[in-house]
Amino acid sequence: MGLTLSSRSILVGFKEYGLMTVGMFCYAFGWLACVLPAGGMGGGAAGLATIINAVIPGVTIGTYAFIINVILLLLGGFIVGWKFGIKTIFCIVVMSLMMNIVEMYIPRDTMPNIMAEVDAGNLLLVVMGAASCGLGIAVAFMQGGSTGGTDIVAMIINKFRRVSYGRVLFMTDCGILIASLFISSTTYEYDVVNGLREIAVEPLSPFAFAKIVYGFIMIAVIGYTVDLVQSGNQQSNQIMIVCKDYQKMADMILTKAHRGATIIDAQGWYSKNESKIVMVVCRKRDTSHLLKLIKEEDPKAFLTVGSVMGVYGQGFDALNKV
Repeated sequence: MGLTLSSRSILVGFKEYGLMTVGMFCYAFGWLACVLPAGGMGGGAAGLATIINAVIPGVTIGTYAFIINVILLLLGGFIVGWKFGIKTIFCIVVMSLMMNIVEMYIPRDTMPNIMAEVDAGNLLLVVMGAASCGLGIAVAFMQGGSTGGTDIVAMIINKFRRVSYGRVLFMTDCGILIASLFISSTTYEYDVVNGLREIAVEPLSPFAFAKIVYGFIMIAVIGYTVDLVQSGNQQSNQIMIVCKDYQKMADMILTKAHRGATIIDAQGWYSKNESKIVMVVCRKRDTSHLLKLIKEEDPKAFLTVGSVMGVYGQGFDALNKV
């Protein structure tokens, strides 16, 4: 049977490998341009490669990381089995390549120079302002309104695809923020002697990148606040319980926890025995109390707890709020 590739599978493949490439660059940039210049240290192959590079200089950290990962892959293959996917090998190769690129073309003092322009007081103001903006946007969304701008883009996308408002706002605002690096602008700085004064910001200057730091923090806080406020009153947990006496467990949940329960047919694939799963949905604030009751009823019960973004119907939010 031949291998057939559709245009969709090819596009999905390009998307996956493109995103992995971007992810590996972010990893390399964070490690070599941010963590190491700040005097930080971490674990993993990158941490071990950094130590070896300090002891035996002359070879880049990315190359050492590649050698370490190859050795670990070979050991894992012979001992555990060759279960590594092509994507794992791809990420290892690209991560090492990106680390070498960052080490060669981005000086170690780049990020320290940029962060020297970041003021702690301004940073706190940005966080506080972003939280306030996010609260306002979320309240408007929950009432069916919008503050305009990229909020409308978020509403349009959310109409056709189930993507969180915060994520859409984050991605669109990131594009605008990056574009601002290439234009001249002005900002204001407070000086104790001269008071508030205007400062010209040149494109791609350290001060321009410092403004980007503020911007990324702001849009991250706004996106998080929007999602938190919107889902805060809807967040619930779904508890799946496997126990010996499912009827007693369901009765206990009904009488003591005053919650409904759903019985689901199941089969344990290891034992091949038929069993029943008791499913309960409750508010997050009630989860701890419910888990204590389950433990009292059957200390040997097997259960999982998962978060759900929204629960609609009797006892929860009305469907007309969707």
